[in-house]
Order: sequence, then structure tokens, then C-alpha cells
Amino acid sequence: MAFGHEPLRRTRVPAKDRRITAGRVALAAVGVLVGGAFTGLAVEAASQGSDLLEAFDLWLLRIARFTLWQALLSTLLSVLPAILLARALARHPGFPGRAFILRLFAVPLALPAIVAALGVLALYGRAGFFAPFLSVAFNEHWPGIYGLSGILVAHVFFNLPLATRLFLNALESVPTDQWRLAAQLGIGARASFRFLEWPAMRAALPGIAGLVFMLCVTSFTIVLLLGGGPRATTLEVAIYQALRFDFDPARALVLTLIQVTLAGSIVLAMRRLGASFSGDANLPVAPRRIVWHTPAESIFNAMLILVGVAFVAGPMAATVLAGLKADLGRLATESAVFSATTTSLVFAGLSAVLCLVLSLALVAARRALELKRGALPATLLERATDSGAAMVLIIPPLVIGAGWFILLRHVGNVFAFAPAMVVTVNAVMAMPFAIRAIRPAYDAASARHERLCLSLGITGWSRLRLVDWPALRQPAATALAFAAALSLGDLGVIALFGSDQVQTLPYLLLQRMGSYRTADAAGLALFLGLLCLALMFIADRLGKEIP
Repeated sequence: MAFGHEPLRRTRVPAKDRRITAGRVALAAVGVLVGGAFTGLAVEAASQGSDLLEAFDLWLLRIARFTLWQALLSTLLSVLPAILLARALARHPGFPGRAFILRLFAVPLALPAIVAALGVLALYGRAGFFAPFLSVAFNEHWPGIYGLSGILVAHVFFNLPLATRLFLNALESVPTDQWRLAAQLGIGARASFRFLEWPAMRAALPGIAGLVFMLCVTSFTIVLLLGGGPRATTLEVAIYQALRFDFDPARALVLTLIQVTLAGSIVLAMRRLGASFSGDANLPVAPRRIVWHTPAESIFNAMLILVGVAFVAGPMAATVLAGLKADLGRLATESAVFSATTTSLVFAGLSAVLCLVLSLALVAARRALELKRGALPATLLERATDSGAAMVLIIPPLVIGAGWFILLRHVGNVFAFAPAMVVTVNAVMAMPFAIRAIRPAYDAASARHERLCLSLGITGWSRLRLVDWPALRQPAATALAFAAALSLGDLGVIALFGSDQVQTLPYLLLQRMGSYRTADAAGLALFLGLLCLALMFIADRLGKEIP
């Protein structure tokens, strides 16, 4: 094996290694899912050639322009304050409650978008907590926060904490000796920002901004709930409306192709900038450092941190308060809620297991291919097992669902395929996060035991059970919990394939909102949010226990 800068030596891996075969099968499964979606789009394009040209109109261009415009504004409003907030947290490692604040900033990563949207409405909606104050401020009845303003507030709620944590990680990479020297020289805040902090954040800025921009371009649930009409519609919402309400496959196809092209271009640009698709899963640790700052700066930074905390905590607190006002006892005993909860948990469990199986197959295949080639360049198959799963993020879940929706309508009842589509798409979409969790542990276990397993002839299930699984138990549990949480709160695919027969909690919540049963929606949002937070808490705790 290779240690440090020692080149990899060729390890005798059997030509028909089962790990490589399993990796091929996993890649084929992902390829079928994505390829099937594009097949559906291609078949529809061939049958509706003339209608496709008619679908290109000014309305479509306006939607594409609004998609980019809201993503650009959301990125600016998320990233610029995050720079100041991360700097304030970095300059005050002993700030009271700093560890709690960082954990609070991790909560939006676990909250389903539909829950956060209801929290925003509970604060700034027409009957929200701030409605009386806003009515006085604008000298008229507050109409609510629907439209571009609501989309921006919700996007900043999600992305400001993420960007702050990523910038804080960049600042923590500054050597402690440099902070100590700056404190000894009495360097002020401006010089410290110029020579220490900004260079670290500037290197991370393109990737963080690109990641936030991508998340806002592919946002579906937030725009669906807070868009408020045709003037605030993005490409994904327009795809959903074209299939579920207008049943206009030609227009849905054109919108899907534009969305895929747009998302693919953004991802390629992000790759060049070094952006990470999986964001940040770990809390930064404040190193011991001495930072020289004036009382005025300390007061300003404290106010900045408190404002950031209030902005992030506000929708969460509003969600809890609104949920507690609902008739939770009746909801808990309602058959529709029980059925939707059971369906959500079953789908989430199946998605998590499928995600883990596919991710483990890709991780093991990549390692086997790496050992097999030795110091030779990586093969195409090895590169595919390494980054193939991450590329599924180019195509949002709703777009994959739209392709399969168009394809399956020629086969039979589209809604009968809802369970398979929800489980499969959610599993594949969680694979990049699962791979990130289990790959380091698997590679470390392989480095310790690979030669021993080869010499003893331990392969297949026996190797997984006796050698690899003890090292993978904790990261596998983390991946399962994370994948289940993502699946539990997803609204993308079920929004297309859901029906009265197949309902999940997010789908039922959307129905209650559509029928103006806001109290029930608030109670369901509280329940759904607690379930997802519990799963993410389990994932976080298991991740910390990984040696």
C-alpha cells in the first residue's frame, strides 16, 4: 500500500472481483434511472416535433430569466452577509453560546423545504406574527410575503447558515500562528481582514457562491409554495404545472431540456471553481487563538451574530408555535395522517437501504479498481465509480420524475408507479452524501486488511460481514439516517406521482395548504420537521462516534 508520498504498488486483485461487478451493476442502475428519463423526453420530442417549436415563446423566456434572477439575488443576499457573520464568529471563538449557534445553523440543512416555507409564512404571511407591524410600517394592510420577496427570504434562511459554516471552515484553515502574530503586533480589524481573513474567504468564495446559486436554481418547493403566481415561477415549477395541471407534454419537455442545460452548465462551472455538492456536514471547531479587537468591533460583531441567529431561529420558532396551536390530538388519530406517515417512513426506509447498497457498491468497486491499476492512470470505469453518483445532481429530482412521467404514461397508469419512482429517485439523489460518509472508512479498512484478505481468500459476503462491516457500521448508520431524512422531507417526485392512493406527509401537507386548512398544515409541518430533525440528529451523533 501507499503511505504519504509513496507511489501505489500494484496489488493483485482478481480479474473477476465481485466488487467491480457490483459497481458496474450500481452504475447501470443509476444510468437506467437517468437514461430512462431522457428516453421519455426523446420519445416525446420525436412525436411532438412541431409542438415543441410552438412551446418556445416569450413566456418561457420570462420564466428562464426569472429563474436566474431569483437565484442571483438569493445568492447575493446569502453570501455577502455570510462573509460578515462567519468573520464575526471566527474573531470571537469564545462568544457565549457559539457551539449552540453553529448547531442551530445546521438545522436548516435538515428541515424539509415545505416546513421552512410554512415557518416563513407564519412570520411574514398575511396573518403572520409580523403582519400587524408590517401593516403599520407600509401604512396599508399587509398582503403577505408571496412572490419574489418570499422566495428570497426562504432561500436566505436555508443558504445563509450553509454559507456561513463554509466560510467559517475556510477561516479556521488560517494557521493559529498567524492569528497569534497579528494579535502580538496589535493589527486592527481592517488590516486583519485584508491580510488574514479575506485571502482565505476569497479562495472559498467562488465555490460557495456557485453552490448556493445551484441550490436556488433547482429550488422547487420554496417557489411552489411562496411564488404566488405566474410572475414568480421558475422552470421546475413550470414543469410541474405543465404536467399535473395543463398536461402539456410538449411544453414540459422544452422546460425540462432548458432546465437540464442550465443546471449542467452551472455544475460544470462549479467544478472548475472547486465547489462541493454535499455542503458541510461537520461543525467547525474553534481553535485556541488570541484576536485583538476594539470594544466597538466587539459590540458590532455581537449585534451581527444576534441578528443572524434571530433570522435563522425565527421561522423555526414560528413553525413550532403554529404547530402547537393545531389540534395535534385529532391529527395524530386521523387515518389519512397515519397512512401518510406510514407511507413516508416505508419510502424513506427503502430509499435509505437502496442508497446504502448502491453507494457501498460504488465505493468498493472504486477501491478495487484503484488497487488493480496500481500506479497507472485511472480508467474511465474508476472515474465513473468515483464521481458518477455526484453527477446525478445535475438533474434535479423533479426533472427525472418528469422524464419518467412522460415515458410511463405510454405504459399504463402513471400513478401506479409512484412507490417505485419515489424510492428510486430519492435513493439515487442521496448517494453523493452517503458515499461521502462511508468512503473514508472503507478505504481505511481496505488499506489495513486488503493483503490479508487476498492471502486468505476472503471475498464476497464473508469479507463484508467479517472484515469490512465492523469498520463500516457507524458510517453506514450515518448514511442511512441522512438518506432517510432527505427522502422523508422530499416533495419533488411525489408532487408528480402522488395521488389519493399514494400520499406522503409532504404531499398531504401540500394538499391541506391547497384546501386552506392552515392549522392542519402547521401541525403536520411540526410533525414532519421533528421526524427529519430526529433522523439528522442520529446521523450527526453517529458521525461523531466514527474513530
